[in-house]
Amino acid sequence: MLNRVILIGRLVADPQLRYTQTGIAVTNFTLAVDRPFVGQSGEREADFIDIVTWRKQAEVCANHLTKGRLVAIEGRLQIRSYDDQNGVRRKAAEVVADQVRFLDRARDMGNDVSAEGPPEPEFDDIPF
Repeated sequence: MLNRVILIGRLVADPQLRYTQTGIAVTNFTLAVDRPFVGQSGEREADFIDIVTWRKQAEVCANHLTKGRLVAIEGRLQIRSYDDQNGVRRKAAEVVADQVRFLDRARDMGNDVSAEGPPEPEFDDIPF
């Protein structure tokens, strides 16, 4: 069996970092991924996909990613169930990322950050 997802898109908003009761970092953000065709209105449509990262990767994403950044995500699709405020059973689909690649440079006040700055981190070798 295989459950792999690869996405390239832009962050809809800044990542939200929180910690579990046991102190494990978890970051959530939403990725806008363009569809490969234009809709009936003649404009390109997008899917908005929830992404979850854990531990050190969650902290790095929260510290270095911002709204509009272009990233590549590799991970697995996870479907979970929960009860909403009215007691109705709901399902949520999200991608649990085990690799996040920053595909553009961070912007500082509309200008590119200096090339002499530290390189953007990559997560090719983080075991999860």
